[in-house]
Amino acid sequence: MREIQFREALREAMQEEMRRDASVFLMGEEVAEYNGAYKVSQGMLDEFGPDRVIDTPIAELGFGGIGVGAAANGLRPIVEFMTFNFSLVAIDQIINSASKMMSMSGGQYSCPIVFRGPTGNAGQLSSQHSSNFENWYANTPGLKVVVPSNPADAKGLLKASIRDNDPVIFMESELMYGDKGLVPDGEFLIPIGKANIVKEGKDVTIVTFGKMLSRVVMPAVEELTKQGINAEVIDLRSVRPIDYITVVESVKKTNRCVVVEEANPLSAISSEITYHLQRWAFDYLDAPVVRVNSKDLPLPYAPTLIEEILPSIERTIQAVKTVTYKK
Repeated sequence: MREIQFREALREAMQEEMRRDASVFLMGEEVAEYNGAYKVSQGMLDEFGPDRVIDTPIAELGFGGIGVGAAANGLRPIVEFMTFNFSLVAIDQIINSASKMMSMSGGQYSCPIVFRGPTGNAGQLSSQHSSNFENWYANTPGLKVVVPSNPADAKGLLKASIRDNDPVIFMESELMYGDKGLVPDGEFLIPIGKANIVKEGKDVTIVTFGKMLSRVVMPAVEELTKQGINAEVIDLRSVRPIDYITVVESVKKTNRCVVVEEANPLSAISSEITYHLQRWAFDYLDAPVVRVNSKDLPLPYAPTLIEEILPSIERTIQAVKTVTYKK
């Protein structure tokens, strides 16, 4: 185990898979000569050359489609979007081609491709660079949607995603690229679709994923612990598939649940979690499930307004106190 940055864990995953499998390659804007907009692909052009680390024009629909075609012909592309806001330019290739290829070919063709890049708020980038589209892609049969929360998961989940025969949407966070954590050396994969119980507890279950874990949930849990509330924390890791079993079993133990998610509230992943809990754990719930989401507005530029709209430590603490009936 070594302590490395989130971006370095992603780079290790790609390097190891490219050394292991000659069909894996990386393409996207500035991934080669510039070493990546966030320096995730630092040094990869030198090691693998321009045939496998490919700079593209600013044309997401074009290089997204090239990636889908390459995957259909036996290669394993990693397509980097500078932000998932820009993936909307390529959404036809992702939704109408990649996700449906296996089904429409009657199982004759798979589409082993990874679309990766940052999602959500990253400081003062305003609305066009700060959206969360996890629920959009999770609503699409044929895709898998992975959202790691720490460097170790970033490496293990990305390696698993590259080896997966289905198209994977791999969503990172610009704010997390410099985060450090312990990461195993060498062959290390985490199965897609298995949640992680980050902390065990007995009073309430808090479900989250992505940067909300480190930025909001764990600081809130630290404060709640001081106030005598023992929270169990679940990191979903992927939002398609969702590990409902782990969530339901936890709520059967704690009898209460709060779901913390960065996206806007309508049709969110937290809505889906809430529905399945009332379906499968209704008799165990001692309080309604409470969600903590961004407020239903485009994210502005002013930092004070950003803080007002995004999920916060304070709002999470208040949500937990609401379901545990603590003041």
